[in-house]
Amino acid sequence: MDPVFLATAFLFGFGFRQIGMPPMIGFLAAGFALKAYGYQTTEFLEQLAEIGVVLLLFTIGLKLRLETLLKREVWGATSLHMVITVVLFGLAIFALTTTSLEMFTQLDRASSALIAFGLSFSSTVFAIKALEERGEVNTLHGRVAIGILVMQDIIAVLFITVSSGDLPSPWALLLLGLPLLRPLLYMVIDRSGHGELVPLFGFCAAIVVGATMFKFVGLKPDLGALVLGVLMAGHARASELAKSLLNFKDIFLIGFFLNIGLTGVLSFETVMLALILVALIPLKSALFFFLLTKLRLRARSSLLTALSLGAYSEFGLIVGSIGVANGWLPAEWLTVLAVAVAISFAIMSPVNIWGHEIYVRLNDYLVSWETGKRHPDDMPIDVGNAKVAVLGMGRVGLGAYDTMCEALGDVVLGIESDPVKIAGHKAAGRNVILGDATDSDLWERMQAAEIKMVMLTLPELSANLDVVSRLKSGPYSGEIAAVARFPDEVPILEEAGVNLAVDSFTEAGVGFADHVQQRFEAELLGIKSGG
Repeated sequence: MDPVFLATAFLFGFGFRQIGMPPMIGFLAAGFALKAYGYQTTEFLEQLAEIGVVLLLFTIGLKLRLETLLKREVWGATSLHMVITVVLFGLAIFALTTTSLEMFTQLDRASSALIAFGLSFSSTVFAIKALEERGEVNTLHGRVAIGILVMQDIIAVLFITVSSGDLPSPWALLLLGLPLLRPLLYMVIDRSGHGELVPLFGFCAAIVVGATMFKFVGLKPDLGALVLGVLMAGHARASELAKSLLNFKDIFLIGFFLNIGLTGVLSFETVMLALILVALIPLKSALFFFLLTKLRLRARSSLLTALSLGAYSEFGLIVGSIGVANGWLPAEWLTVLAVAVAISFAIMSPVNIWGHEIYVRLNDYLVSWETGKRHPDDMPIDVGNAKVAVLGMGRVGLGAYDTMCEALGDVVLGIESDPVKIAGHKAAGRNVILGDATDSDLWERMQAAEIKMVMLTLPELSANLDVVSRLKSGPYSGEIAAVARFPDEVPILEEAGVNLAVDSFTEAGVGFADHVQQRFEAELLGIKSGG
């Protein structure tokens, strides 16, 4: 990558980080700034972007459960939303052909519908990054959002195939035999140890086996990476593999965001037209919210899913390029779509950060849209006689839970957002329930419980701070202990109101539980005696 690209990306990312914004918005801004100074995207940068997207889809596949795609809130919301969006957005765009805006007057009904079709997709990169940064990939709204994104990817493959007029190679039928590779893939990762071979195996599986194989038979390379990830999802070390690729993926995705900014020229007319398209985003998100509530999700889950899916997709650029190549769209519209995608990222990023606060402020109105029936994962929570709640049952939470159970008995409760992990914990005899720790309604749903202590072991500082804020603003009056990933997070947690913050990731959950027992010895004796 050009040193100027690297330096500019870092400076803009660093600057946006200092004002509380995600660095990826800075990377987008860096792309626009570089474009303004005459820089062009390079083949190397485009390759970095492609690798970043491939790794992103592969890591998502590692966490994806195929049964998610079969849920009606996924396929139902995807299909209905796309049809309604194409009709409504298409009519709105065609109506603008009657104005004096020159670029709109070049459109007809078919080209208006094509633009609307491109705008109906949601950005996989943006949504997953936003969910990952908040630690919400495995929550109910995170799983639904990812399921919808995968369904949209499948529709994208069909569109590309039909619009190009080229059917996939007959060799594509051989891909039906990919599950036969699973034992070989499992054997290789089992023999790769825990060092540098693990991420290298991930690169080979995602790029060499998945992306290259699908591209060879005329299918989307990133879809191949997703499929390979799904094949590996059942392995015990899938989570380790995903974590080993985390930093690589983030670095390569910088190329993706820079590339978006470098795609379009920010002329006054381009920005104005793009802003007109961006003005349709509230309608896009509102439609997702409406459909998901009617499919029995709670208002909170529906809202957070809708906000995650609000940003326009990079696939809109693919639709635009196909339309231009086939003579269906004027060439200038590709630039308009690129700018609209970039602006949608910049707008929806802070909106997603404020998603929980938006729900709290609009709670009464949003809840009025709920149906009488609840989604099974959104039902009230029965916690029995629990007194201590461990939020987050990953590696640290598991160690904390087991250690506290040895000290206190059966009054310890684990709360986890991933149903698959819960099944494993229950099989091992642990008292773990399904719940989203960042859910502002969590304690209302647990109102029968008299929880005396909450232990936060969520991996993201922002998620732990969010939980602390909700505990402090609600009816909870017990003790709060939290794990920090890094030493500089300890004072931040303590300032937020945590009674005990421990830099305990190096000691895992057992060390965290030991600190809690020492700090709250009297309180825990009272809990153990039933007080």
